[in-house]
Amino acid sequence: MVAIYAMILAMKRSAILAAIGALVTVPAAAQDKTAAPQLPPAADQATTNPGTPPAPAAAQQELAPVWSVAQAETLLAVINAAGQEGLNPADYLPHQLSAAIALGAGKALDEEFVRTFTWLAEDLRDGRTPMKSRVQWFVDDPDYDQRPTSALLSDALASGDVAGTLKSLEPAHPDYAALRAALAATPKEQVTRRRQIAANMDRWRWLGRDLGKDYLLTNVPEYMLRYVVNNRQIATYRTIVGKAGTTATPQLAERVEGVIFNPTWTVPQSIVKGEGLGAKVLANPVWAAAQGYKATKGANGYIGVVQKPSPTNSLGYMKLDMPNPHAIFLHDTPTRHLFANPARALSHGCIRTEDAMALAMTIALVQGDVPIAKSKEVIKSLQYTRVPVKHELPVYITYFTMATNVAGKLQSFGDIYTRDKPVFDALSSARAVRTGKMSRNEDVIVIARPGA
Repeated sequence: MVAIYAMILAMKRSAILAAIGALVTVPAAAQDKTAAPQLPPAADQATTNPGTPPAPAAAQQELAPVWSVAQAETLLAVINAAGQEGLNPADYLPHQLSAAIALGAGKALDEEFVRTFTWLAEDLRDGRTPMKSRVQWFVDDPDYDQRPTSALLSDALASGDVAGTLKSLEPAHPDYAALRAALAATPKEQVTRRRQIAANMDRWRWLGRDLGKDYLLTNVPEYMLRYVVNNRQIATYRTIVGKAGTTATPQLAERVEGVIFNPTWTVPQSIVKGEGLGAKVLANPVWAAAQGYKATKGANGYIGVVQKPSPTNSLGYMKLDMPNPHAIFLHDTPTRHLFANPARALSHGCIRTEDAMALAMTIALVQGDVPIAKSKEVIKSLQYTRVPVKHELPVYITYFTMATNVAGKLQSFGDIYTRDKPVFDALSSARAVRTGKMSRNEDVIVIARPGA
């Protein structure tokens, strides 16, 4: 990255904004000292005489600096206050920026400003925790692409508002502000609580800054689901989530594409063959009919099993159609008595939802203009029916061990999957320098038995 800064600083101010555009958009393989990116030519090199040679590099380096001492001092103040955001100011090497400020405006100050701003902006926008410490986190955060660091530097340079540009990266959800207020009110001696607050503040940065106006959000450790319409929570539901271990519910940000009333369940071969369900269905037709199972056997011995819509269907009377490689979705369940349990990590990964029919009918009404009475008729018919949503409806499956509960009060929740410690460890370790967008590094675990 130093090579990039040096090339940028060799240009006139009129070319700076264009050059900044190449700062962090170059391929990861080119972000080292031996592979400098192709930057646009300096503006003063375009002359009416094409034979005129460019100005010597030594002369170019004498041009006016980009960032002022006052702007650098503002950035230094933001860094020193980073503890209010649950970050460690020392991660951004403020002493180096302070030393550059002492030298005054010039190349050294410009280099330190860009480095420091970039590091802090990355953590405020994308999160401080590296991907390897985000256990079963499969959310594609759009902020990196929507607000690249080059554009942030350009905004700060054009507006002169360094602090405002960085603050604009703050998560918009009210929970983030609530956690920050809690951090400010927690004495430094309460290390455990402060660490938990900081970890959950960082989790908000892993998501998109703005969740949208309409969405579903479930916080796994809380065992609750929220339905938000026009930024207002209109309904909440108890949930049952995955058991700890290989069936723990992953964290996702997906899209609901439709509501399915009276769903069918195509049983995977890991159950049909691996657990012997296919043979059991064929050998016990009365039991199979009572459970809604129908088996087909091919000439090659292959057995397929589908559970038809019925009161005993593992998915109950509804599921939300939200295609994803994990086979995770929200659905009803015939074992509704389990919602009375205080601890509800009981499923094979999918989110079972209490009052699922009410949720389905509400979404069908709001998103599909289907009257409640019509939805009730469809449910009673036991006929598979899909109602597509008319507008984008994100669904966020999150994991916060401190958050506002459905009543709006900040609360701690049990770390049911022990996912806090990797975040704690990462935040207390040295910050790793990044070379591009963070990518997921865990295998997808496909859920085989959603209703189990």
